[in-house]
Amino acid sequence: MAPGTNKGIIQLSDVTRTFGAFYALRKINAEIREGEFFSLLGPSGCGKTTLLRLIAGFDEPTSGAISIGGRPMAGIAANKRPTNMVFQSYAIFPHLNVAENVGYGLTTRKLSKAEIAAEVEKALAMVDLQGFGGRAAHELSGGQRQRVALARALVMRPKVVLLDEPLSALDKKLRDQMQVELRALQQSIGITFILVTHDQEEALIMSDRIAVMFEGEIAQMASPEQLYRRPRTKRVASFIGVMNFLPATFVAQGDDGVTVDITALGRVTIRPGMVPEVLNPATIDTIGIRPEMLTILSNDAEPAERSARGSVTGTSYYGDMTYYTVQLAGGGDPVTISMRNTAGRSVLPSGSPVTVGWGAESVVLFE
Repeated sequence: MAPGTNKGIIQLSDVTRTFGAFYALRKINAEIREGEFFSLLGPSGCGKTTLLRLIAGFDEPTSGAISIGGRPMAGIAANKRPTNMVFQSYAIFPHLNVAENVGYGLTTRKLSKAEIAAEVEKALAMVDLQGFGGRAAHELSGGQRQRVALARALVMRPKVVLLDEPLSALDKKLRDQMQVELRALQQSIGITFILVTHDQEEALIMSDRIAVMFEGEIAQMASPEQLYRRPRTKRVASFIGVMNFLPATFVAQGDDGVTVDITALGRVTIRPGMVPEVLNPATIDTIGIRPEMLTILSNDAEPAERSARGSVTGTSYYGDMTYYTVQLAGGGDPVTISMRNTAGRSVLPSGSPVTVGWGAESVVLFE
C-alpha cells in the first residue's frame, strides 16, 4: 500500500443488486483505501464481478450507495468515473497497433498527436513495453496483450484500476510471473487496484486486503495473512488454502483462553488473542489446523510442543514439498501434513509409523 495512506477512496454503503427475486448482492458495506491492492475473491456466482461492474458504472445498484473520492456515483456514467477497467479478454482492438490501442481513450480528449504519443510512451514504459508501439495486435503474446490492456487503462490516469480476472487466460508459469509484475507495478505507481479473482493463491500473493464473498455477501475482509491464519468461519477456511478439520468439544473458558478437547490430539487451551471476537462456546464442534502447522518428527527426541502418534496412509510428491495423509492413532478423519523436501529428508512410504508434532498456536477456532 502507498506509504502512510489509510484514506478511503471508495465507499460501499448497503449496496444491493437484485435481478427479479434473486439477490446478486446483499447489503455490501466496505471501504477501499487509497493506494491499496484490494481483491474480491470467491467462487463463480458469488457476486464479485457484479460488484466490480457497479463500481465501474456499467450497472447501477438496486439500493445502497457507491462513492469514489467522496463523490456519490449515482447516475454517473462509466466514462465519467475516475476508474478504468482491464477485462478478462483484454478487449484489444485487432485492427489497431499497440500505440493506437493504448492511446484510443485519449482521442476523446483535447490533446495534440504529439501529446498523445508522449502519454502512450509513458504508459508503455510503465508496463515494460518500450518500443512496442508500432507492433500489430496479432503479433503479441498473451502476457504482452495483458500489458497493453493495462497500459490502456493507466494512460487515462484513473484513481482506480479495475481488474476483471485479467490473468485467467495465461498459462501457469506466465500467470505466476505476471502476478509478481502486476503487484510491483501497482506499488510503484500507487494507484488503487481492485481485482476480481476466483484464484485464492493469486489473491493472497497480490493483495493488501481481500474480501471473501459467498452468495452476494462479504464473509470476511482482512489482510491475506489474517485470512489465512485466522479465518472466521469453516467456509472461509475451506476456500482459502487447505485446512484440516478435526472434531472438538468445548471444555472451559477463562482468563487464560478457551480450552477444548480435540479428537486424536487431546486437550489444549487457546489463548485469548487467538480466539475469535464473536464466539459462542456452545457451538464449538470443530477446530482447524493447516497442513504446514503439523510436522512429522524425524525421531522422538526432536523437540515439539505437543505430539501424537499416527501412520502414513498416502503420499503426494510435488518436488519441493511432499503432502502426506496421516491417520492419527486417536481416531477421526486422516489429516494432511505438508513437509518441505530438504536435503537428507527421505519421502516416507504408505504404512510408515510417524510421530506428528503440533502446537496450541496452530489451532483455529471458528465463529
